[in-house]
Amino acid sequence: MSTNHDIKDLTLADEGLARILWADRDMPVLASIRERFERERPLEGVRIGACMHVTTETANLMRALVASGAQVALCASNPLSTQDDTAAALVRDFGIDVFAIAGEDADTYQRHIEAVIATNPQIIMDDGADLDTALHTTHTDKLPGVVGGTEETTTGVVRLMAMAAEGTLAYPVFNINDANTKHCFDNHYGTGQSTLDGIIRATNRLMCGRTIVISGYGYCGSGLALRAKGMGMRVIVCEVDPLKALEAHMEGYEVMPAAEAARFADVWVTVTGNCKVVDGPAFENMKDGAIVCNSGHFDSEINLVWLEEHAVKKTELKPLVEEYTLPDGRTVIVLAQGRLVNLSCAEGHPASVMDMSFANQALAAEYLYKHAGELENKVYDVPAAIDDGVARVKLETLGIEIDTLTEEQIKYMNSWNFEQA
Repeated sequence: MSTNHDIKDLTLADEGLARILWADRDMPVLASIRERFERERPLEGVRIGACMHVTTETANLMRALVASGAQVALCASNPLSTQDDTAAALVRDFGIDVFAIAGEDADTYQRHIEAVIATNPQIIMDDGADLDTALHTTHTDKLPGVVGGTEETTTGVVRLMAMAAEGTLAYPVFNINDANTKHCFDNHYGTGQSTLDGIIRATNRLMCGRTIVISGYGYCGSGLALRAKGMGMRVIVCEVDPLKALEAHMEGYEVMPAAEAARFADVWVTVTGNCKVVDGPAFENMKDGAIVCNSGHFDSEINLVWLEEHAVKKTELKPLVEEYTLPDGRTVIVLAQGRLVNLSCAEGHPASVMDMSFANQALAAEYLYKHAGELENKVYDVPAAIDDGVARVKLETLGIEIDTLTEEQIKYMNSWNFEQA
């Protein structure tokens, strides 16, 4: 058991362990990596500092890292996404230093990040770049000891790319988010299902026949639109990218500016990674009783400051469901305080898609440690061999076989002179 931790209640560990093992049943790719790591111990003695959602799926990634020989410290990347029983099991059963409590305030959240940094991590495993940002701002003395890092989500990648462009990024980072076996599945299928799961659990509203407005039509937004359409919802998309807007239109969705879409929204979900996506003009046009929530990483997408300043009353209807009453009597209902609704009000992505995302994390950490001296201080794509390997193992676990190219076909595809080929 780890003696260095700050969690809610260690007695929750039995329940947490049961749920971790339940998720493990649906994570065969990560399990196969864990088995190899146990034999080879590729990260023996390496200190890993992780800032991620403390869920059962993340727990199985942490198990794989421990199996590799690494010393792991984990804090939460979102104050509302921590599963306290999972945190307890990680401390008691797997010897991981965990600093995470569901619902922790901003000061505690920051203190937990600093607790992970205090372990002098050599590899940073981040989800939103909060750990990276703290290292590059208030803990620069720790930077020389960092070999490199990995980043799980779009928001964090954007921050790290900006740092790299400014020349301030102090170590190489692998962009896990843009691995094909991450964004094509985790973002598209995972977010699509888990976001609606969170909304339904929080509100118990019938989705069919209602109008959903989706801000952002990337992999997350398109997956959410597909699932909402399948549940019988009218789908409106708000975009700033003309190509994405055109794609949404060609898929059969209505496309319009946010201020106009507000007049129709029964449910509004932001999935952009930006700030003030739902802002004053939208709130001013919003129909009475509209439900607003966010499935992007940070709580900046919904301008809650505007609501706080303009509302005449704020009422907690139930945990993580708050109603703001505007001066004209209209109400706006915000879920999960504008934080990730799929992790705050539900359990996040299904284990089977996180299996591939976290397989990339584990393998990228191994690659990073082996090749750190060869890498520049910039953001790297996950090597294609890792990405393709994860997909192949996933197919094997599903019992699916595929064709392979013949030597003749390979020669043909690589030739410009088809007659000679």
